[in-house]
Amino acid sequence: MKNLKGKTAIVTGSGRRKGIGEAIIKLLAKRGCNVVVTDLGEPTGRNFAKKHIGSSSEMKAIVREIKSAKGQAISVPCDVRKSKQVEELVAKTVKKFGKLDIMVNNAGVGYIMEEFTDFKESSWDAVLDVNLKGAFLCSQAAARQMIRQKSGGCIINIASQAAKSGFPFAAAYTASKHGMIGLTRSNAVELGKYGIRVNAVCPNHITTGLGHWQNEFFSKKLGMDYETYLQAIVDKNPLGRTGLVQDIAKAVAFLASDESDYITGEAMNVSGGEEYH
Repeated sequence: MKNLKGKTAIVTGSGRRKGIGEAIIKLLAKRGCNVVVTDLGEPTGRNFAKKHIGSSSEMKAIVREIKSAKGQAISVPCDVRKSKQVEELVAKTVKKFGKLDIMVNNAGVGYIMEEFTDFKESSWDAVLDVNLKGAFLCSQAAARQMIRQKSGGCIINIASQAAKSGFPFAAAYTASKHGMIGLTRSNAVELGKYGIRVNAVCPNHITTGLGHWQNEFFSKKLGMDYETYLQAIVDKNPLGRTGLVQDIAKAVAFLASDESDYITGEAMNVSGGEEYH
């Protein structure tokens, strides 16, 4: 996949330590991409507190690590819910690196879980605004730039196993990820004539910082201790382990490369065989 050398990639939600976004952006940089680390940067209210976001200091630290490994990177704070900020993100990327080839929509909210009958409207809005509206705005801004460049490109949406199966306490999350697959397929059909490929990656459970919170939440709801719950996740997986952030990063690198140049509109499971449709 050396054909990623010299390409430019934005990965949203890539400013949190040990998260999927960090793994993706570091692998793309290792494969030769110029990369843009972007995350919210600063807390913006109860649903987007410090513990939920990638801070500006974390983003800068990731950039330093990429540069120390001889990669090319910058950080740009961005609220993906705001079209003006998304447009500025793309503009700053092009100003620095001259083009945009790869947009990875990874920013997401997976930490708002409530029983459906008590699900708050504000909670619904917070999840849908980031997970689906954010992917829409970033895809749109990226597509406009790629069309101007007349050299094609690719958009990769980080969906979820919840894009294909339902989960309790996750009405908004599940709906947003199902919607992301619809957005992926529609955009693939419409943007193909410009040489823009659009695909999604659907991970199952990964114990990142967010994944740890989810483990605690669901184990308590199911009346199980933490280790028993985690073992149950492993036991139902054909490959006998939970997913790793590197598993998702490698799938993204493949879909971003010319090795996948006849693949578009797909929602690829990366779940160890747990999700197979």
